[in-house]
Amino acid sequence: MTQPSLPELLHAAVTAVGGTERPGQVAMAEAVAEAIDDGAHLLVQAGTGTGKSLGYLVPALAHGERVVVATATLALQRQLVERDLPRTVEALHPILRRRPEFAMLKGRSNYLCLHRLHEGVPQDEEEGLFDQFEAAAPTSKLGQDLLRLRDWSDETETGDRDDLTPGVSDRAWSQVSVSSRECLGATKCAYGAECFAEAARERAKLAEVIVTNHALLAIDAIEGAPVLPQHEVLIVDEAHELVSRVTGVATGELTPGQVNRAVRRAAKLVNEKAADQLQTAAEGFERLMELALPGRLEEIPEDLGYALMALRDACRTVISAIGSTRDKSVQDEDAVRKQALASVESIHDVAERITHGSEWDVVWYERHEPRGGGAYRHSGASLRVAPMSVSGLLREKLFTDRSVVLTSATLKLGGDFNGVGASLGLGPEGAEGDDLPLWKGVDVGSPFDYPRQGILYVAKHLARPARDGDRKDMLDELTELIQAAGGRTLGLFSSMRAAQLAAEDLRSRIPEYPILLQGEETLGELIKNFAADPRTCLFGTLSLWQGVDVPGPSCQLVVMDKIPFPRPDDPLMSARQKAVEEAGGNGFMAVAATHAALLMAQGAGRLVRASGDRGVVAVLDPRLATARYGSYLKASMPDFWYTTDRNQVRKSLAAIDAAAKQAD
Repeated sequence: MTQPSLPELLHAAVTAVGGTERPGQVAMAEAVAEAIDDGAHLLVQAGTGTGKSLGYLVPALAHGERVVVATATLALQRQLVERDLPRTVEALHPILRRRPEFAMLKGRSNYLCLHRLHEGVPQDEEEGLFDQFEAAAPTSKLGQDLLRLRDWSDETETGDRDDLTPGVSDRAWSQVSVSSRECLGATKCAYGAECFAEAARERAKLAEVIVTNHALLAIDAIEGAPVLPQHEVLIVDEAHELVSRVTGVATGELTPGQVNRAVRRAAKLVNEKAADQLQTAAEGFERLMELALPGRLEEIPEDLGYALMALRDACRTVISAIGSTRDKSVQDEDAVRKQALASVESIHDVAERITHGSEWDVVWYERHEPRGGGAYRHSGASLRVAPMSVSGLLREKLFTDRSVVLTSATLKLGGDFNGVGASLGLGPEGAEGDDLPLWKGVDVGSPFDYPRQGILYVAKHLARPARDGDRKDMLDELTELIQAAGGRTLGLFSSMRAAQLAAEDLRSRIPEYPILLQGEETLGELIKNFAADPRTCLFGTLSLWQGVDVPGPSCQLVVMDKIPFPRPDDPLMSARQKAVEEAGGNGFMAVAATHAALLMAQGAGRLVRASGDRGVVAVLDPRLATARYGSYLKASMPDFWYTTDRNQVRKSLAAIDAAAKQAD
């Protein structure tokens, strides 16, 4: 019997999801199929509207080997599991003559813990557990969330937090979930046979396609103990986010509040000498955190080094003591002990990592304004440690013993894939070496006609932005652009302070155009309200640069206040830049410009989300037109028609606004 062809399979899948087959999707599917067949690595840039999920799912399902798909956002995970995979599997079943199983798998803390729910939560001040449902006032937000969770536990089949709508606060969820370190284990837990997290793992073991997130992929790579089942193909969607997500998982943190919680949790489970040693070390650490100055610590100050070593050694003593001391008076001692051990081990590991002082780590101190008095007095002080780079880790752990496909609408920066490739631990495209995985990049284009659908306007006449300086000329320009567009504006700002100042200023200048500000409502509510009223504008920062999908007339002007370089005092970015320079490279281009290019490519991608969309991306920073690196940044963005003519742009916006009103 002849094998079904890839075009036949793709056509069936696209028809099943109600889509339209596009040349870029076909090219992507062929490239993915070739990479899987050859056991090779592939980077695929696929513009918005290409239909890239089917572009990789169809060849992966056709090949018949187990595949892991890792995404960055909940929205895409849901799309894959609730829409794309069920329809694709049904469509391909009669052709493939098999029905591939698929499953979702996340970290343990994403699932409801039945032990926590029924037995209670280990408390810090007293022995044993307490009933969180009785402790929380039923009229409080926390009490209401907990009661909803208890009712939901009887209905849910998955126990997955993301299946609970509307959601609950992080505080409420923490009362009914556990980390992998806190978990008793299925064999020791009275609820092991019914455990949602264990059930998800079992489903994943039987599935041909496992959908997960970047964080769990990072944990699987970093911690050594495999979390994901063995697989032959790894597909990373939204791959432009991977490095930052892996960095986040690999970052350790110490705060006085965290240390004090560990002291309270361990105090009654260990002998008095061990408890006193940890208490003394915690007090010493807390005193130093009150005195420390924010910024990177290229060398650990002597007094802080002593405090961290004392904390590390005290944690080590407590870990040994917890294992040898038993107290039957403590209710559900195993659960209480496990949580205490998890807290102390976490502090030990971070303190050990900082005192060990790897040249590949960056350590810094942060202080934010305290959020209140009492228990929150030290909430803003933290000591953090992160890897200088995750490229070596990714090269070693990701690109071994499997074919890896990475895809996104923004992987090609400055005209090639090498910048993103380097951040992933790959050498130049096509380069071979003993420790360099061979890979190739493919840009399958976009179904949109960018030069006809959009304009890239750079306000070349404005003053160069100064850090935290007053930008009255920029606000004047923004006001005129919004008026020309009739609202319909997504404002992407380089900082929350800049977004707040602009919103405050323009609300008084042009009250006829409602301005929504990130932080004043949930992100979902803001986007919903922005899409509902074309006269409305939405201002915000980082998550808006990447997380807004509003096709149609409500978003016809996307404004960037300035090129989003990382802050000069960002400890991790500045350390990475310095390391590149010391190795003889161009640190600014490799780190700062690459960071800005990725964000600008993502931000500009908010404008055209459908074939009928028209509009302007306005960058209110003259450096995009005047600086040497401007061409690199422009080459990373969609190929819009480019201009610095402000009058032409206002006329174009007015015409687009008039056409949208006429269509309404």
